[in-house]
Amino acid sequence: MGALGKAKVVSISSEEYRVNEQIRGVSRVRLVVQGESGKSENLGVKTFREALEIARERGLDLVEVAPNEDPPVCRVMDYSKFLYERSKKEREARKAQKTIEVKEIQLQLKINEFHLGFKIKDARRWLSEGMKVRVRVKFIGREITYPELGRKMMDTVVEALQDIAQVEQPPTMEGRAMLMVLAPLTSKDKKKQPQQP
Repeated sequence: MGALGKAKVVSISSEEYRVNEQIRGVSRVRLVVQGESGKSENLGVKTFREALEIARERGLDLVEVAPNEDPPVCRVMDYSKFLYERSKKEREARKAQKTIEVKEIQLQLKINEFHLGFKIKDARRWLSEGMKVRVRVKFIGREITYPELGRKMMDTVVEALQDIAQVEQPPTMEGRAMLMVLAPLTSKDKKKQPQQP
């Protein structure tokens, strides 16, 4: 094995652990088992066959957990239970991460007040659910020469949602559209808001 084995350092994920007979090219391993107290016990260096026999006697698997050590470290454990526990922890970690979804309302300069009301109602619902809202005003044809009308429409939206939202990204031109991002007010921001009569 020589120089070729030392050149390649590999980090492994749960799917790439070598288990039982999959552990090849290894004559000795450092063996770790779970003791009766529940703590890990280091049984020292054993031959691969001895380590595999210890795992089988306990009705468990021999899992290579540190292949780059010399000798490699193997742990006696219930491999399927280990994978289940790991995937459960990963799922819980993903649940704990708060992903903020960004919804979008698209407006045009010629929109009537009735339709604008619907768009603002959608934005209010999304903001109350904790989502961010991107407001896009599309300019058609020569409307692009009147960006101030787009800004006026953005101001109307901000005013209608000021009790629930704050401007995270002010209106900016992007091609033939003006964009703005609204974020839900945090409870701290709501306290700062002046109370309306």
